[in-house]
Amino acid sequence: MCGRYVLHSSTHEIQARFGLSEAIHVVEPRYNAAPTQQLPVIVQRGAERRMKWMRWGLVPSWAKAINPNVSTFNARAEGISEKPMYRGPIRRQRCLVPADGFYEWHAEGTKKQPYFIHRADDALFAFAGLYDRYRQPDGTDLWSYTIITTEPNAEIAPLHHRMAVILRPENEEEWLAPDITDPMQVARLLRPYPDGELAVYPVSSRVNNARLDGPEMIAPIGHML
Repeated sequence: MCGRYVLHSSTHEIQARFGLSEAIHVVEPRYNAAPTQQLPVIVQRGAERRMKWMRWGLVPSWAKAINPNVSTFNARAEGISEKPMYRGPIRRQRCLVPADGFYEWHAEGTKKQPYFIHRADDALFAFAGLYDRYRQPDGTDLWSYTIITTEPNAEIAPLHHRMAVILRPENEEEWLAPDITDPMQVARLLRPYPDGELAVYPVSSRVNNARLDGPEMIAPIGHML
């Protein structure tokens, strides 16, 4: 699963990395992004890629109300095209969720130790995401998204039985392509990240508090798994 992530790359780096069609608002560094927060995602309309701010935790367009008891910040890749909440978005509303890394927790005795995971080359990457638009009672639109998860690779398996889908850069265009509406075509992209390409190290339990944010969140501590 993925319940917290990091996006500290500059606005310019995000715009250049994802080939955005227009200037974007300044993206402040986030070291402890959490569900229900408004965060940037990349969507495509025609040939243009744009950044859009959305709520992390998908609310389907057909929902009668936002249900805080239903967890939708992650969506399992397995059978995703058959699930009512995701079978529309997997065909027509796929997005990229830019990130520099994410956290996972490992049970150690009575405590859970957080670990920071990032690409071994420190490159900016994208999670595979889905989004939807919900019309709120006041008539305004709420845009929201979820991050897709799959089986873990060798680096994540000691920590958790699931991991967020990190797309290979060469697969991002296909994932976003608006003319691809067959979920079976993109389902093959929802696989574990290749072994040996992620770095993992323990960080302070301060990251458990979603109100805390700053570069100290990803500072390594002296204990290894």
